[in-house]
Order: sequence, then C-alpha cells, then structure tokens
Amino acid sequence: MIEKEEKYRLLTKQISGLIEGETDLVAVMANVCAAIHETMGFFWTGFYRVRELGQGKSELVLGPFQGPVACMHIGYGRGVCGTAWRQRETIVVPDVEQFPGHIACSSLSRSEIVVPVFSENGEVQAVLDIDSKELATFDNTDRQYLETICRTITPLF
Repeated sequence: MIEKEEKYRLLTKQISGLIEGETDLVAVMANVCAAIHETMGFFWTGFYRVRELGQGKSELVLGPFQGPVACMHIGYGRGVCGTAWRQRETIVVPDVEQFPGHIACSSLSRSEIVVPVFSENGEVQAVLDIDSKELATFDNTDRQYLETICRTITPLF
C-alpha cells in the first residue's frame, strides 16, 4: 500500500500536468476535485466559490465537486467552510460533531479539512472542502499538500 505522503507527491505532479496551460477555472477545479477524490478516496471533495451579492455582502456557492449532493450556499463565517474563509486559514476538524456551528450536508461526514484558495492579490476566492466518513482522517500532511495544490490554481483567479 502506498503511504499517504507518496500518494500526495504523485497527486501533486498529476494535477500540475493536468492543469498546465489550462485557462478555464471551472475545468481546472473539476479535474483537481476528481484527481484528489480518486487518488485519496475521500467521501466528498469539492470547491465552494466566493460570490459577491452586492452591497458588500458575499457568500460561498457550490462549485465543482465529487461525491453526494451538497449544500449550495454557505454564509461568511458559517460552518467550517465559512470559518476558513473568514479566518483565511486551513481548518482541520477531527470530529465535525465537535465543531461549533458545523453545517451537516451529510450525516455520514465525520471529519473535514477546508483550505482557502487565494487570488494573486491575497483575497480568498474559494475554499477546497474535503470530508471523510472516518474520524480524525486529516493531519498536517493533508494540510501541507492540499495547500500546495490550492496554490497551483491561484493564477486563474
């Protein structure tokens, strides 16, 4: 069995090759999700994009993903995704039941990691949200590699 870190090393190379020269953001997000989901075997893997609503308000709206149906709109600071957006940092949740304000899109989700995706000017443009059916799935290895993967799509924003 391939170790997690080796899977991520190979995945990172695969994603770089997949998206090289591609300029369509949705296509890139879709293939990044599919590559992560297939390689790592997570329960749910997807992006939520920041959408401006006007009058200084914005929300996260569902983007490309792999897995069962999901919540379509998430407010700033709500749930793990909205909190990662507000705090501008990756959040690892070993047990979603213990996260205050967790939004349960699926009762099968037990642990979660959310990684903000920044534009080149430093604004959060999206978050990568990954759920697992197992408790405490995500660790610093996941954080490190997923943040690296998210940086590869920064130029598209």
